[in-house]
Amino acid sequence: MSNVVLHTCRLWNMYGPAETTIDCTFHLFDNTTETESFSIGRPLSKYQNLVLDQFSQSVFMYQEGELFVGGIGVFAGYLGRDDLTAQALVEIDDELYYRTGDLVRMDNNGLLHYQGRQDHQIKLHGQRIELGEIERCLLNITSISACVVMKWNDDYLVAYVQSSDINEQKLREHCQSHLPQHMIPSIFIILDKFPLNANGKVDRKQLPSPDFSSSTLLSSDKSDTPLNQFEERIHTIWCEVLHSNENHISRTTSFFSVGGHSLLLIQLYHRYQSIFSFTNKLLPIALFLQKTTIIEHAKLLESIKSTDVVIEETWQSLHLIKGIASFAQERIFLDQQVRFMNNASVYNELMVLKLINDTLSKSRLQRAIQSVLEKHQILRTCLILDTNAGTLTQCVTQNHLIFMFNTEKTFKNDDELNSIIFQIKTNPNLFNLFSGHVFCCEILRQNSSIQNDDLLQESDILVFAFHHVAYDR
Repeated sequence: MSNVVLHTCRLWNMYGPAETTIDCTFHLFDNTTETESFSIGRPLSKYQNLVLDQFSQSVFMYQEGELFVGGIGVFAGYLGRDDLTAQALVEIDDELYYRTGDLVRMDNNGLLHYQGRQDHQIKLHGQRIELGEIERCLLNITSISACVVMKWNDDYLVAYVQSSDINEQKLREHCQSHLPQHMIPSIFIILDKFPLNANGKVDRKQLPSPDFSSSTLLSSDKSDTPLNQFEERIHTIWCEVLHSNENHISRTTSFFSVGGHSLLLIQLYHRYQSIFSFTNKLLPIALFLQKTTIIEHAKLLESIKSTDVVIEETWQSLHLIKGIASFAQERIFLDQQVRFMNNASVYNELMVLKLINDTLSKSRLQRAIQSVLEKHQILRTCLILDTNAGTLTQCVTQNHLIFMFNTEKTFKNDDELNSIIFQIKTNPNLFNLFSGHVFCCEILRQNSSIQNDDLLQESDILVFAFHHVAYDR
């Protein structure tokens, strides 16, 4: 293409959803500088672009955000679907903008670079993952014409690739050399052709379900030699950590391709430490992240000499109650005082639980919560600003001793319940960082269920509320 097309014509990259009348940005492709990826460009005449974060604030240069498009071509709404229209159109500074759902970055030349779909961003085992990034990595393989990566069962990443000339081993090796470990799919499914819907797009619902119990998941090497005695020991530990009943996991299969993930690897590492008695200085966990098979783990553990084995020591907590605030605490504290001064509820995190069986004693629940607050000091830590020194200090309080439930509320139906929960979520005065009040619990009782003041009944609701400075979902 570079030898024929680019010497005889110019290529323009046009971007835009149908809701903005097809095209809203443009970019002239330059094959001399744009060899890896190219921009979707700048807005067309009479169009405006905004790149905003999750709090509807403008992002910095090269920071990822959602693209909002305003201007002459923005549609008026979906026919007969006012609910969808309300979600898609946003009024900003008296201008109507379409919320594209596309994630972009803007470079120092004002050019937009497409990153993927916001609805394809997931959280897996505590890690935020942009599925589009994995798909783009795989599409760099020339023999792959299409790719879809999906999250399965909250535990696995599954990659579907359309190709007639590739195998799973090559796909895994390519991902291992270009992606961090937590973004490498557990299973690769190779199809000659993807199922398409009526609009010619990939029909994700018709993609075949992965078989996590298949032999290919357990043994990637059919000529795999039998495990030796030490490898059998490692194999047994793997099965215990993975809660697997399989009688054979290949010595060359990655821990992450048989159901393992970062949290389980930490458990595995601590199991190794307790059994083989070594320190993290001698064998840091990073080595086990880089080498992820039974045979590699066996070699690492066999390298421990008898003189390296340490006697387990009993550690005692330091009982520190005061110290300099962390960077994350400083950022959230300053954001709340300045950036979100008029919208402090942005940091309210809720966990809503419904009692579905039997009864629950309020007095016992209160004592249980007090025990949790006593153990987890971050749930009762205050932040103190020294304006003279310009420092922020964190200090553990004794709030667990005076913990009480918030004022009890009642509801008659789901509408009233949702309204109460919304009021809690948007309450700017729910917490106080200065006093260490960063956790609270509210009881919502259904009118018909109140029979005993101390006993919560079926269908009663518990709302646990945390300030983001102390808790992250």
